[in-house]
Amino acid sequence: MQVETYIKLEEAILLEGEMLPVMEHFYTLQGEGAWTGTASYFIRLAGCDVGCHWCDVKESWTVQEKQIMPIQALVEHVLETGCKHVVITGGEPSLYNLNFLVDQLHAHDIAVHIETAGTNPLTASLDWVCLSPKKFKRPIPEVYPLADELKVVVFNKHDFKWAEEHAVHCPEKTRLFLQPEWSKMDKMMPLILTYILENPRWSLSLQTHKWIHIP
Repeated sequence: MQVETYIKLEEAILLEGEMLPVMEHFYTLQGEGAWTGTASYFIRLAGCDVGCHWCDVKESWTVQEKQIMPIQALVEHVLETGCKHVVITGGEPSLYNLNFLVDQLHAHDIAVHIETAGTNPLTASLDWVCLSPKKFKRPIPEVYPLADELKVVVFNKHDFKWAEEHAVHCPEKTRLFLQPEWSKMDKMMPLILTYILENPRWSLSLQTHKWIHIP
């Protein structure tokens, strides 16, 4: 789960970003947030320094040697689809040097988005940053100004205050979303709807991919 695990695998190459630990990669529709419904190629990197107890991809927390993948091969998979929109997620993708991957995708006019808890610096020239802060490890201050989108998962009623605590650090341009945690959907949805109606600068995000049964 921690950095030491995968640094030992391919230390020099991983640090340069020419190889990365890829848990899975697939072509689907973006299911959440501002780009919901957009055809997107998802690259889920393994390894996480957050570890949310309600995470629905806990298998992404750890890194296995077999997951280490050359970036060039990964880019070829993206190009085969004709997709012009890539989402880097995890795990926690900010653990890695993403410059080489992003540069390779940009060379083919492919927009690159990231979904991150913001726990580490973002150095690559990303086209869209979705910041999704977690209580288990807060974002670092320098990530807030980069946020195009703030997406807060609502697990209990106290998360509205938590959401506002992060929103004040984001630029005015940042789009604000509240998203019910999947297992608490029935309980939290009425509270979220009421909150958004009373605070209309926030919008609703749903995990639509789970509703329509796609990856």
